[in-house]
Amino acid sequence: MTKLKNDLFLRACKGKPVEYTPIWIMRQAGRYLPEYRAVRKKSDFISMCKTPELAAEVTIQPVDLIGVDAAIIFSDILVIPEAMGMHLEMIESKGPKLHNPIRSMDGINKLKTIDPFEDLKYVLDAVRLTKKELNGRVPLIGFAGSPWTLMTYMVEGGGTKSFSEIKKFIYNHPMAAHLLLDKIADTVADYLSAKIEAGANAVQIFDTWGGILSPTDFEEFSLRYIKKIVSNIRRKDEPVIVFAKGVHYKLDELADCGADVIGLDWTMEIGKVRNKIGDKVALQGNLDPTVLYADKEKIRNEAVRVLKSFGKHTGHIFNLGHGILPDVPPENAKFLVDVVREESKKFH
Repeated sequence: MTKLKNDLFLRACKGKPVEYTPIWIMRQAGRYLPEYRAVRKKSDFISMCKTPELAAEVTIQPVDLIGVDAAIIFSDILVIPEAMGMHLEMIESKGPKLHNPIRSMDGINKLKTIDPFEDLKYVLDAVRLTKKELNGRVPLIGFAGSPWTLMTYMVEGGGTKSFSEIKKFIYNHPMAAHLLLDKIADTVADYLSAKIEAGANAVQIFDTWGGILSPTDFEEFSLRYIKKIVSNIRRKDEPVIVFAKGVHYKLDELADCGADVIGLDWTMEIGKVRNKIGDKVALQGNLDPTVLYADKEKIRNEAVRVLKSFGKHTGHIFNLGHGILPDVPPENAKFLVDVVREESKKFH
């Protein structure tokens, strides 16, 4: 095992003292980087995910170019439904499309039970290769979608603004919905365990659509399955991060789900959340991603505001409150990383 030269991110996940607040950025391996677009020109998105050499290359780009304190493996949450037998297509400027969306027990019965070591071997190969090429510079994060978020895509057949199909599904076929969520939860737990075995230093569960549920429905259709995953991940001391976007109303319950870190979107005041749950878990976040469109002075002020709000405490990983947007100037992302590194020292 190569010893990590920079383990600040892992220390912060565990609430241990750090010299400065570590920072990484959701979707940091992506379209805002010209170097990423150069690789993407020669390959489509799904082929990049399935080619370990390309996935490793773009995973490491932000470490070299903007200086983040952790890498996150380049992949997509929808590799799971695809491995389960759904046909996935990435449509340029429209997003993902899953053909023959699931609307009944019949659709669920057609899904195959997957073995991540076989059916998602290309992701695990990408993790191994990235670890080798990172050579201990920074930790590597693996990730998966939450069962609720994955089921939303599987039932809707892609992105949606109304969420009408998934809501119809959970209200009219609750037993089928729970059966599917259970199946996905088992798959995700195995998949994240396999990523840890392949060398991931931490894993993150993305519950992107958690916030579209009412508090009661969130508890029933999302949180229950997140807890199941967290308790079933095979790990030594690798931290688990849960990012449930828009879920202001269940912070106490999220803090008790077994994760080490709770990710926050930009609509929450991180200091208030820290006062509420910060003694139980570390917090990750939560600058508004659109601040990176602003001038340098505004970026600095907003970054410092987040740091001040969190205050002189351990257990903070700086991040955006959601993924970086594709048209953000890379120099602004780099400037943010530099500001956080410099300004956060006075809080430690």
